[in-house]
Amino acid sequence: MWSPEKSAICRRLTAIAMALALAGATTGCFQPLYGERPVTGGPDIRSHLSGVDVVPIDVPNGTPAARLAVEVRNALIFELTGGGGMSASTHRLQIHLRPSRQQVIVDITTARPDVENYGIDATYTLTELGSKKVVMTGQTFARVSFDIPGQQQRFARARGLRDAEDRASKVIAEHIRSRLASYFVTGS
Repeated sequence: MWSPEKSAICRRLTAIAMALALAGATTGCFQPLYGERPVTGGPDIRSHLSGVDVVPIDVPNGTPAARLAVEVRNALIFELTGGGGMSASTHRLQIHLRPSRQQVIVDITTARPDVENYGIDATYTLTELGSKKVVMTGQTFARVSFDIPGQQQRFARARGLRDAEDRASKVIAEHIRSRLASYFVTGS
């Protein structure tokens, strides 16, 4: 004779078995974005990404934006190639940057900032080299904060700013790489 506890246990076991069967049936439907071997048998995402030629970012030489442009480009090339060599270029990526700084906390007695935000707004265009057609455009941004340890330490402030620029550059590179990977997988 079945008790209410045994029937509840049977229902739970049946539900678990159904969930496992459904999970097993759908395992072939998913493909990791950065997987080594694609399910479709075509080229993997790494070969697509390493075929993107990142154009040097156009900024005036000798300005703080010039160092930032080199940092963003180098971080993006590393993100796309993984530190390996580039393959034959199939696409060209052009990037425009707009850096910004904003004081967040200001000491009221000295009027010097204690905390600042550093931001980069980037717009980018991906062009297919074979057809010279723009296949994707996008925008991304990064905001990072840094503090100034002590009001009289101007070199600490300069180093904090440089570290913030480096962190923001890496964030921009990761965002663009993710968007390019999505484009190469989906085609849109």
